[in-house]
Amino acid sequence: MSVLHVVFKVDGAEYVLPAADVLQMESFTGATPVPGAAPHVAGLVQVRGRVIPVVDARLRFGLPAVARTLDSRVVVAQLGNRVVGLVVDSAREVLKLDPQQLKPPPPLVVEGAHGFVKAVAQVGPRLVMLIDFPRVIGEETLDGDGQR
Repeated sequence: MSVLHVVFKVDGAEYVLPAADVLQMESFTGATPVPGAAPHVAGLVQVRGRVIPVVDARLRFGLPAVARTLDSRVVVAQLGNRVVGLVVDSAREVLKLDPQQLKPPPPLVVEGAHGFVKAVAQVGPRLVMLIDFPRVIGEETLDGDGQR
């Protein structure tokens, strides 16, 4: 049974999150910085009356910051009881993926991506990467053995 996923782009690469975890997508118009926050935390934004923290996907992935455009989006997702936003370069598509399309990433990718990529799927000529959302927003870290 196929599962809907939200597709978003960061630095030209395509990533997905299960649509069931995504509450909404909003235009990114800026964030209020939070003193002492981790460098990848863009700050706080107000989304439909709710104040939520947002993580800059570019900074989290070790990419250089760029000026945001009209395509920049905040992908607002539910993580347990928490609502968190992820600032991405663009997000416009929803894609059905059969769970069997999702394959573990190659070991070299696992090492270089700090565990941010849980799986990779080929969709026609495209490759999309399923992210580990808790790890990307900084909720989970690897222990000394590289395990959660």
